[in-house]
Amino acid sequence: MKTTTKSLLMLVMAALFALILGACSSNKDADDKTADKESGASNDTQYPIEIKHALGTTTIEKKPERVATIAWGNQDVALALGTVPVGFSAANYGIKDNDTGMLPWTQEKAEELGEKNPTIYQDTAGLDFEAIADSQPDVILAAYSGLTQEDYDKLKKIAPVVAYQDQPWVTSWRDMIKYDAMAMGMEKEGEQLIKDTEKTIQDAAAKYPDLKDKKAAFVAFDATGFSKFYVYTTGDPRGEMLEELGMSYPESVKAQIKDDASFYVELSAENADALNDADILVTYGTDKTLKALQKDPILGKVPAIKAGNVVVIEDNTPLAAAGTPSPLSIPYTIDEYASKISDVAKNVK
Repeated sequence: MKTTTKSLLMLVMAALFALILGACSSNKDADDKTADKESGASNDTQYPIEIKHALGTTTIEKKPERVATIAWGNQDVALALGTVPVGFSAANYGIKDNDTGMLPWTQEKAEELGEKNPTIYQDTAGLDFEAIADSQPDVILAAYSGLTQEDYDKLKKIAPVVAYQDQPWVTSWRDMIKYDAMAMGMEKEGEQLIKDTEKTIQDAAAKYPDLKDKKAAFVAFDATGFSKFYVYTTGDPRGEMLEELGMSYPESVKAQIKDDASFYVELSAENADALNDADILVTYGTDKTLKALQKDPILGKVPAIKAGNVVVIEDNTPLAAAGTPSPLSIPYTIDEYASKISDVAKNVK
C-alpha cells in the first residue's frame, strides 16, 4: 500500500480550408460520430476539462490519445473502458506466482484488447519519472494513489495528472472510475461502468443471503506477535465492500474511528474489546492464522475469534489484492470472496 505508481481515441479532424467547411460539414459530422463510436468516446465531451483534486486543479485541453496510469487499480479503469494504457505501475501485491507485474484480471483484459506485453513501470520503490516520461502520455491517471505534492508537481511537467479527491489511499472504487473516466473524456462511459459494477456486487449479495445484516470488520493483525492490529475503516475500499455486500461495521469499531479521512485505525492488543461487537472478522493470513489468534491470551477472548468466525484471505494472493477493488477485480473475485464470508456467516449464532 505504500507504493506510488490508455487507447487509441480518435481526434476530431479540423477542416483544412474555411471556404469548404460548409460544404463538408455534413460528411465531417458523420465521420466524427463514427470515430467516437469506434473509440468509445462520449460525443458531447466539451474541452477543456477541469478536474479539481486534493493536489490542485488539472486542465485537460483535448481528448487524450495516450493514457498512462500509476499506483493501484487505475489501469483497470482504462482497460475496463476499452483503453490499453501506454504505461502503468507494476502490481506490488498478490502476484507471488507470476512475474508479469500484472494481476490476473489486468492481464486478461489487456490481452483481450490485443496487448500481451504492455509497458509496466517498475515503481514499487518510488515513481520512475523517466519511464513515465518515455511513454509520452497525454494524461496520467492517479485517482486512487498516495501521491505526494512533490510527486504531483514532478508528474504534471510530463502530462496533466488527476489525483485523489481528498486523502491518499481512501478513494472509493466509484470515485476512481468517475475521475479517471472523466480525465479520459469518457465520463458517461464511466457512469455506466459504475452501474454495471454495482449490479455485479448486488447480484453477489443476493446470491449469499447469509451475509445480510451481519456485523463485520476487515482487520490486519501484526503477525510478529499480535501486539497490535489495524482495523480498516469504511472510508477504505475494504471496509466499504463489506457494507456493499449487505453487512455493517460494528459500533465498537466505529467508536475507535476518530478521523473519518483515515483508511485505518491502529490499536494495541489491549484494545481488543473494540472487536467484541463483530460477528465476523475478515483478515489476511495463512491456514495457521486463526489458531494462532485463538491461542493468544488477549485476542483469543474476542467472541468472533473464539468462535472461529474469522475469514482468512491467504496473504499475497490475487483474492487478497482484490480487497482494494477495481472495476476488473470485482467481477473477477466477488463470487469467491462472498462465498468465503458466507461460509463463516452460516456459523454465526
